[in-house]
Amino acid sequence: MLLCALATIALLVLSNAFMTFAWYGHLRYSGQLGIERFGLVGIILSSWLIALFEYVFMIPANRIGYLGSGGPFTLFQLKVIQEAVNLVVFTVIAVAVFKSQHLAWNHVVGFLLLLAAVYFFFRA
Repeated sequence: MLLCALATIALLVLSNAFMTFAWYGHLRYSGQLGIERFGLVGIILSSWLIALFEYVFMIPANRIGYLGSGGPFTLFQLKVIQEAVNLVVFTVIAVAVFKSQHLAWNHVVGFLLLLAAVYFFFRA
């Protein structure tokens, strides 16, 4: 079960990295990639292409992790893990790639509250 849990979380991290770049990467890189010349349609299509890889990792993560498929997590637990991973991955990418972003005290408080939510979802 521990291996399934770790595999699920690792796949969710990969999935969310692709998701973050699919949703926000064009804000940072579209001028450098040359997709601007195709307008909004080009940006949408390139984002869909990146999002395809999000699903390549997300679907196996859900199948491996879901209790009904032999994994260790209920549907609610899987969702709250997904959201926690999403915010952590987003924060790392926002700070490391979008260098104009910074963490403030309210972000830290929000993360602590999110950890509390994870705790309560896993409480028996």
